[in-house]
Amino acid sequence: MAKYKLEYVWLDGYEPAANIRGKTLIKEFNAFPTLDQLPLWGFDGSSTRQAEGGDSDCVLKPVAVYPDSTRRNGAVVMCEVMLPNGDPHPSNTRATIMDDDGAWFGFEQEYFLFQDGRPLGWPDQGYPSPQGEYYTGVGYKAVGDLARQIVEEHLDICLDAGINHEGINAEVAKGQWEFQIFGKGSKNAADQMWVARYFLLRCAEKYGVDVEWHCKPFTGDWNGSGMHANFSTEKMRSVGGKEYFLAMMAKFEENMNEHIAVYGTDNHMRLTGLHETQSIDTFSWGVADRGASIRVPHSFINNGHKGYLEDRRPNSQGDPYAIAGRILKTVQEVG
Repeated sequence: MAKYKLEYVWLDGYEPAANIRGKTLIKEFNAFPTLDQLPLWGFDGSSTRQAEGGDSDCVLKPVAVYPDSTRRNGAVVMCEVMLPNGDPHPSNTRATIMDDDGAWFGFEQEYFLFQDGRPLGWPDQGYPSPQGEYYTGVGYKAVGDLARQIVEEHLDICLDAGINHEGINAEVAKGQWEFQIFGKGSKNAADQMWVARYFLLRCAEKYGVDVEWHCKPFTGDWNGSGMHANFSTEKMRSVGGKEYFLAMMAKFEENMNEHIAVYGTDNHMRLTGLHETQSIDTFSWGVADRGASIRVPHSFINNGHKGYLEDRRPNSQGDPYAIAGRILKTVQEVG
């Protein structure tokens, strides 16, 4: 028997954007624990804006478990927040996603690394050279050294955990980076994304660096940060067709405001019609168009309108649970 450090991770009740919380439970197991071996665990919801002090008990329900290579016998346990009676807590966006094993999601998480209130690599005063050389950049001038160290360390931690990273790259603005995660099933990619965010936050701690998730942490001629959502369902991949695609786009346009409502706080600052975005009050789709709301890959058209689509409106601070749930709800409305 070995004592395992189980880091129970959940989303708090802060608005408009939830924070990641975590606390460690010590349990003995013969081997790395499976999900069904992990107990429910209570916490003080009054300290996370999820309960009142006079009735503060909330419950953590494990939904996924990942090895944590940074701790001896470590594991990260992604949890849903439940009420004491077993019902999902109102802040539990994961519980609102329909179960669909045929749904696939790929999230592209952009973010900035900040130190002393400024992005890594920026001068103490003023701004760096205009963006252009930083996207997928190589070399100290383009990306510095500390950022690369954090990004690579984070990637290794995630791969050790079995998180399905699809790739990483330096992004358009200096100090801005991206990683991509893919998962099959309606909740899998979102679970992995939240755990990957947790790992990144913790990895940056020891370097005295903050992760800035906000979609537009400063104004000016700089790209904001998105979390583009690539999605498909079994019907989109196997049946498809132009008529079905156009009906789907009509539903996405009809539900434009409902999507924007859950696509991340302050998205009006990012969705301006500039910097590879469509305006927040306009819906559009286009083939290979990074300035559209929905980018349609050439492969989708060439394959008889079958495959995946990319919703470019979600921003970097968006909740992948809420984003996946809203996308699937709209797709379901098409029939």
